[in-house]
Amino acid sequence: MSRTIVVVIRKTDTIIVGGGQAGLSLSYFMTRLGLRHAVLERDRVGEQWRGRWDSLHLLTPNWLNRLHGARPHANVEGFLPARDFSAYLRRYAGSFGAPLYERTGVRGIRHKKGVFEVETERGGWRANNLVLATGYAAVPRLPAVSASAPRGLTQLHSSEYRSPAALPPGGILVVGAGPSGQQIAAELRRAGRDVVLAVGSHTRSLRRYRGRDIWHWLYAIGDLHRTIDEVDRGLVRRTPSLAVSGANGGEQLDLHVLAELGVRVTGRLTGFDGTTVSFADDLDESIVDAELGMRATLDAIDEHIADVHPEWPHAVEPAAEVLIQSPPTAVDLAARPIGTVLWATGYGRDYGWLDVPHAVDRSGEILQRYGVSPVQGLYTIGLNFQRYRASHFIGGVGADALMLARELATTRRSRVRLQPRGVPLGFALAGA
Repeated sequence: MSRTIVVVIRKTDTIIVGGGQAGLSLSYFMTRLGLRHAVLERDRVGEQWRGRWDSLHLLTPNWLNRLHGARPHANVEGFLPARDFSAYLRRYAGSFGAPLYERTGVRGIRHKKGVFEVETERGGWRANNLVLATGYAAVPRLPAVSASAPRGLTQLHSSEYRSPAALPPGGILVVGAGPSGQQIAAELRRAGRDVVLAVGSHTRSLRRYRGRDIWHWLYAIGDLHRTIDEVDRGLVRRTPSLAVSGANGGEQLDLHVLAELGVRVTGRLTGFDGTTVSFADDLDESIVDAELGMRATLDAIDEHIADVHPEWPHAVEPAAEVLIQSPPTAVDLAARPIGTVLWATGYGRDYGWLDVPHAVDRSGEILQRYGVSPVQGLYTIGLNFQRYRASHFIGGVGADALMLARELATTRRSRVRLQPRGVPLGFALAGA
């Protein structure tokens, strides 16, 4: 007796791939507009935040970490632990009844006759519109030089790091001086581990300046409102993230602090030769570049204060000089000994599952302008500088979500009008 196999294909108007802050923010506005959609999340909502290291806190203060339609955080000037933000996302999804399908990883997407066909771990979907909300930092990235590391050396990406106790005994080489690299290096050193930090292009920032958190001033001078049209697009791709820490109530973190803790700071890692690792003689240059960037920002803040708050009570504060004495150009891992290399080398994006012609460029990045693809019905949300400087921020993604929801409503010829709440970028400046 033959068996009949029934393949169930679900249909909706719009599929949102990704249930993080970007996908849920868009779902919030689409729900208010009455637009049919489904949010497909490969894990449980917030799982990626729970999977980061144990002590991680958000880098931005809580007034910047509020999604549209959610209540303000209890301590607007505080810094949420990553695990608490995971729970916040789950509550947010439930607060407006997001049409959410968890543990529904996407395996492949095709575009046929104006319809997107989405194959998932739990069956197929069809929709006229597709929104990629898979995040700016989606796939851990390892440099090619990692393949030449000596055998026996434990290698892990920063996304796999949990705590100092979870690492093998011995010293640690941390490669990368972005926010993750500097925070992890500080935590490891405070736990008594021998730490070498290989520094490439990076930023320097003060956690607080003239009596306020640095993000207060970046908002006040309009930095978070800058659009992609106001800056060089190549510069956007090359600019490292702001190296600040939300730990311990928001603490100062830079190469000066790390050196004071006893971290051995070096230049950029260039290669391995047996158990010897080599570094470029470029540390002074990268420190100067980071210093110039910070000084330009502080000068803009000082000008803003002079123009808008001439009676501001907090005077200009000198920043400690970053001076690294005799950085090594080579370290023998066996002699030190160092048994672990932690690659804090960032993330990339992989759209190999997206079988849609003309959707990505030669470098593998999605082709889009303000989140709108040249492929009809295809959109993105949550990318770095997608429209604004804050487009991939938790509290900044709402501006793009609102605009995209209106775009989707227009394509459907909906007459529903939305009256948004809050300020344009989705967050209010605390104590302005």
